[in-house]
Amino acid sequence: MKKFLKKASLGLTALLFSSALWAHGGAAGTDTDQCKFELEKDHWIHYTAYQPKAFPAEDFCGNIPGTDSLIQLVFDYQDMKYRNRAVEFEVTKEPEGKRVFFQEAAKHKSGTVMLSLPEGVEEAGKYLIHITLLPEDGTSEQRLDAHMSFQAGKGQSASKNEMFLYAFFAFAGLYVVYLSSAGFKRTVDGLFGKLKD
Repeated sequence: MKKFLKKASLGLTALLFSSALWAHGGAAGTDTDQCKFELEKDHWIHYTAYQPKAFPAEDFCGNIPGTDSLIQLVFDYQDMKYRNRAVEFEVTKEPEGKRVFFQEAAKHKSGTVMLSLPEGVEEAGKYLIHITLLPEDGTSEQRLDAHMSFQAGKGQSASKNEMFLYAFFAFAGLYVVYLSSAGFKRTVDGLFGKLKD
C-alpha cells in the first residue's frame, strides 16, 4: 500500500508539472481544445480572452467573469494560408444582435490579432464573435464566416487547473498525515483491508 501511495503521489507530481496538462483542453495532440473554432474543415482559429486589469494572471475562453473592465480578445490563425486574407471582426450582444464592437477588414501577416473592448461590455449575458475572412482579389476563394459565443459577467469560478491543484494538495496532505500518524495509518490500512476482502 505504501508503495502504491508513493507511486501515485509521484505520478500526480509529474502531471502537475507537465506542460501538456496546462494547455487549453488539457491534452496535447487531441481535439479537446474548447478555445478554438473551425473556419473550414480541419482549419482552425485559436481564441483566448483576457481581462488584464481585473484578472491579470488569468486567461479565459467561453466565460469571461467581468463586464466593466478592458476585455482583450486574441485570435491566432493555425494555418499560414489565411494570413494573406483580410479579416473582419464583430461582437454582438445576443439574442438581440446588438453590435458592441466592430473592426473593419484588414490583413494580419503575423497570424495573431488582438482586439480590445476598452470599456468591456455593457451588460452580463451572451455575446457572439463574428469573424469574416474575405477572399483575396483575383482568386476563386470563398468568403468564410465563423462564429464563437462567450458569456460575460458570471463572476470567476474555480478553473479545472485550480480544482486539480486543490485535489492534489488535499491528497498530499492526507498522505503526509498517513505517514506521520500511526492511528490514521491503522485506520486507512484497516479500510483497505476490508475493501480487499
